[in-house]
Amino acid sequence: MSKKTFLKTVTAIVAGTFAVGVLRGGRNKPVLLQDRITAITNARIFDGNRVIDDTTLVIKGAHIQAIGGKVPAGSTVIDGHGATLMPGLIDSHVHTDLNGLRDALMFGVTTELEMNGHWTPKTRKKIAERRDIADLRSPGMGLTPPGGHPTEYMSSSSNLLIRFFYRYPTVSTPNEAVKFVDKQIAQGADYIKIFLEDGTCIGFPGLPVLNDETLNAAVKEAHHKGKMAIAHVTTAEEGRRAIAAGVDGLAHLFFDSQPTPKFVDDISSSDAFVIPTLVTISSAVGNNASALAADKRVSSRLSQKWLESLSRSMNVYPEGKLEDAYAGVMALHKAGVDILAGCDVSEPIPSLGGLAHGVSLHRELQLLVAAGLTPIEALQAATSTPARRFALTDRGRIVPGARADLLLVDGDPTTNISDTLSIRTVWRQGSQLKK
Repeated sequence: MSKKTFLKTVTAIVAGTFAVGVLRGGRNKPVLLQDRITAITNARIFDGNRVIDDTTLVIKGAHIQAIGGKVPAGSTVIDGHGATLMPGLIDSHVHTDLNGLRDALMFGVTTELEMNGHWTPKTRKKIAERRDIADLRSPGMGLTPPGGHPTEYMSSSSNLLIRFFYRYPTVSTPNEAVKFVDKQIAQGADYIKIFLEDGTCIGFPGLPVLNDETLNAAVKEAHHKGKMAIAHVTTAEEGRRAIAAGVDGLAHLFFDSQPTPKFVDDISSSDAFVIPTLVTISSAVGNNASALAADKRVSSRLSQKWLESLSRSMNVYPEGKLEDAYAGVMALHKAGVDILAGCDVSEPIPSLGGLAHGVSLHRELQLLVAAGLTPIEALQAATSTPARRFALTDRGRIVPGARADLLLVDGDPTTNISDTLSIRTVWRQGSQLKK
């Protein structure tokens, strides 16, 4: 074999299916990722629903091979004494890019569910194959009318190219809504996002909003094509319209007022889920996350620009009260509504302060507990519950055959939710993330 051919062969192996998995096992014996076995022992295991009795988990290749039992011969053994092993976290509301996916994984968020953005199918496929960034699901672009949210951010942007040349796609009629939904699905959308935002709670009052006919057409077409319809709302009125139209979930908790008992019953009866994004509401009413930025578990992992972003707040609805949002979450939770953890993080810019990829999901869990959920219920909101609601059947649970998307943290977050930030190790499809 010539030197050139040899180099091509090696490159093909490194870049191929087992790219991140050719290791050495013993003297000159290659061990491919699919054959690599890792055993985590002596760990408390939260399986996505509860803490189980077993304390050993075996990973083979990219999947969980076994829970409990003997450690297979030849395993790489990781002692989890004093730590808790849990499924990789799922952030159910983000706006992300490759850097965001990288930061997310660093904090144990192995899947980000985007709520507006454009990714080509080719890029999505590459992301799914990588093990150094979080996985991604996306609705493509969200439906909004001309001049509707989020176009106000484009028109007010300091970036002149965005301000004058970028045009967000919008819809004006039911027929246009149907075509828009079909286009997003043709481009690989996993679900459909619909904006219902009049601007009251985000500092842009008077924004145009989709009418009922166009809203209903979009929801109906999404369901016709087998996709969920998820609505962005920040007011109770738009929330009522979304639920009446039959959406599958609310991408925010409305925070202009607490829900009435009837509205709680309507949401519960509809079987819609709610992603409260309490961290975003907290920032909107004027609270920053400077204490989080000062936490060494955070500051040691984040860049300065993101730490500065965490230390700011949006402060676009100072008349609002976080306690009202807490009350809304608990009213919905007690009525049996599925609560999903998400943070609505996007970019580290002044107008979107108080958030950062990965770390803000941990803060969301803390706020869910502050609202009244138990630590275990909060953890479910970032693991098994979003996996079930978004049909992510291969993750969110620690069961044999599931993807080895895992997070090992020091302490016990099932009793002290802050321990989720005490990250020891992260695995993405069986590959341990390098520090």
